[in-house]
Amino acid sequence: MSADSFTVPAHTRATRPATAPYHLHMSQSEYQRKLRARYLDAPVVPAPEPWQLVPGGTIAVGGLLGIGFAVCPGSGRDLVMVVSGDGHGLFDAVTGAKIARDRDPDPETSTPDDSPDLTCPGLGPVAGTPVHIAGLFGGGLHSTSSDGWTVSVVSPDWPCHRVVLAAGDSLHRGSAGETWWHVLHARYSEFRAAGFSPSGRTLAVATSSDLTLWTRRREPADR
Repeated sequence: MSADSFTVPAHTRATRPATAPYHLHMSQSEYQRKLRARYLDAPVVPAPEPWQLVPGGTIAVGGLLGIGFAVCPGSGRDLVMVVSGDGHGLFDAVTGAKIARDRDPDPETSTPDDSPDLTCPGLGPVAGTPVHIAGLFGGGLHSTSSDGWTVSVVSPDWPCHRVVLAAGDSLHRGSAGETWWHVLHARYSEFRAAGFSPSGRTLAVATSSDLTLWTRRREPADR
């Protein structure tokens, strides 16, 4: 078991027992036990500057299956596409506003598992453009930004998931709230995906019941 044994892939589902067997705790090294305690003790805190929750912060999406990023052709702003049991939706990543909705997508393309590259057709301003979807069916989002931010998902209290935002490679060192921040704790819904947009200006976390978005209006190079 590696030092990163509590870091899980962005697409992992909550399918293991809530409490790891006693013998697994006993087999952990002292470093691993301290690392687990480090994450268990960290409270949920706001993301640091320049990150800001979009207005409303968390968007309720029942039966969410996966999310993906697109770029608005006119403004260049990040868009977030949501695939759920109720169809497809497209959101502005800066305002959180829903800008397009398809409640009855083509059954052959309504979920990404029928596509070899896990895509669904875009809608609204990105209609006709395939969007890569990460979530229940696999795939993943960017775990780093070009200017050094990283996002990781840890599970010291499996099957709950904690999303940790870090400055550079400081996830396993430094202090909570100073070099890394526990920004979301998925206690009640199944984790789906977490990651940055390709531009690095948006951070998204999706669970089976909601979508949470953070944005930074400045370009990454201006941080």
